[in-house]
Amino acid sequence: MIETILDNDLYKFTMQQAVYQLYPKARVRYKLTNRGRTPFPPGFDGLIKDRVAQMAGLRLTLDERVWLEKACPYFTKAYLDYLASYRYDPDQVEICQHGHTLSVKISGPWCRTILWEVPLMAIISETFFKVANPEILSRQAIRDRNQTKAKMMSNAGLTFVEFGTRRRFSVANHAHFLEDVLALDHHRMAGTSNVHFARNYGLAPMGTLAHEWIMFHAALTDYAAANAAAMDAWLKVYPDVLGIALTDTFTTKVFLNAFNRDRAGRFSGVRHDSGDPEIFTRDILSHYREKGIDPASKAIVFSDGLDVERAMKIHRFCRGKVKDSYGIGTNLTNDVGVDPLNIVIKLSWAEPEPGMEGRPTVKLSDDPGKHTGDPGELLHCRKALGL
Repeated sequence: MIETILDNDLYKFTMQQAVYQLYPKARVRYKLTNRGRTPFPPGFDGLIKDRVAQMAGLRLTLDERVWLEKACPYFTKAYLDYLASYRYDPDQVEICQHGHTLSVKISGPWCRTILWEVPLMAIISETFFKVANPEILSRQAIRDRNQTKAKMMSNAGLTFVEFGTRRRFSVANHAHFLEDVLALDHHRMAGTSNVHFARNYGLAPMGTLAHEWIMFHAALTDYAAANAAAMDAWLKVYPDVLGIALTDTFTTKVFLNAFNRDRAGRFSGVRHDSGDPEIFTRDILSHYREKGIDPASKAIVFSDGLDVERAMKIHRFCRGKVKDSYGIGTNLTNDVGVDPLNIVIKLSWAEPEPGMEGRPTVKLSDDPGKHTGDPGELLHCRKALGL
């Protein structure tokens, strides 16, 4: 099911390198949230444990390392040496089930636990559908859907990146989507977040950072300082590349307070992951203008639960205003006639360094339905930020 260490999203590796360089002694915890309240069948936890145990044998091969050196020149030799020695430790993952409720928790050193989230979610999703064995569309019908979507986006001049590892129907269906698009004479797929498939299909691996990067910096500093600290730390590791800032961890309003002229100038753009995309775009363009920056020189990556129709609507709004692109995930890799799982695994606690008190971590976002974390800590966070 997960057959290579590279079957993961690029931003987990880029963040791992940053953690390895800046916070090698940090310890963290992650927790599964079942947003869709999907009931899991009896014995499901045992199936996941078996698949997690199998991941202990994965390692970076020499051929994979050589490819990473060429495809991702921002990875240092020291980090690639570290990744070559890295092995998944199943003891870091606690899986249990009470009735139909699945519990998954991950704990350990941040630089060693950071790679679990994406493949673990992919395992849960694929295993769920293997057990459920639902009736799905034929391979030809799925191919037609995939190619119709790609043609619609190409005809609209819309550039997209495939972001669908975490909640894919299966690894095979993930591969089929990419193959179907690449079989077309014309498409505007700029790349994939999945490093393994980027290597397999000659695509650009794409991604920067996730909410956990900013959430961790709230534990390191405080909620008001988190965005600035997270951006500055990122720029230390990646001063000239991977410059897409994530805005909504503690709401975009709070983010913009930290997005001063220097940071706005150094980051090549921002990512929208919650809230109204048109309001967001207007606010970002206005902010750039206030800082004396031409918005047309910057990029916005939209990635909030998109399907093709929604992406095309946003693209029409953005035309001529800013360089827009779209990270589309589950709608591309799990559109086979079933309802995808609505699950996430998020950072829940962080101890930035030994001797420093560990703190619970939360995410607000610009959509209350995507708030994640302990309810009491969420309330404390909102009060601390005056929200």
